[in-house]
Amino acid sequence: MEISLRIRLIRLLRSAHQFFLPVTAKMDTLTYILLAITLILFVGPAIFRDRSPIPETSKRVVKVTEAAELDAILSSTTRVVVDFYADWCPPCRAIAPIFSKLAEEHSLPGQLAFVKVNVDHVKNVAQRYNVSAMPTFVFFRDGEPQGVSVEGLTARSSVRSTDSGLVDRILGADRVALEAVIQALSLQRRN
Repeated sequence: MEISLRIRLIRLLRSAHQFFLPVTAKMDTLTYILLAITLILFVGPAIFRDRSPIPETSKRVVKVTEAAELDAILSSTTRVVVDFYADWCPPCRAIAPIFSKLAEEHSLPGQLAFVKVNVDHVKNVAQRYNVSAMPTFVFFRDGEPQGVSVEGLTARSSVRSTDSGLVDRILGADRVALEAVIQALSLQRRN
């Protein structure tokens, strides 16, 4: 029985060799070029993905590098918006300029701060606030995570709310939800 399996395997390998040999022998230069282009298009983005740090365009956004730095900001500022991100995350790259623009328009020292936390570099902070998706925006008041009352924001899959209807966090690069929450924070700050 074992010998017949070996014989069958040898025959299978020979037939496979005879099947593929004529195909590879007949491949011309154009076929190799098309194969290379196909590989570059499908495999290239995964290999050559941009992993460089996301550039910050606003001086009003603080990039936190350790937990103590975040704790100091949370204790010295009434309201804080924290963007948990990763350099390798395309949605994080897409929302970064919008976050910077919102910081330029709405930040006010001591009252409303904008902070970015790289989850790959400050893992203990991401774990502390149960962040597992990027980007995730968490809203703080007086040093503690606290929901924000936002009028007119329709139900969205990216928005996590408390039982009382306050926006607790935003999961993903949801520009509309982020702008609505920041606008609400800015209005609450003035009142």
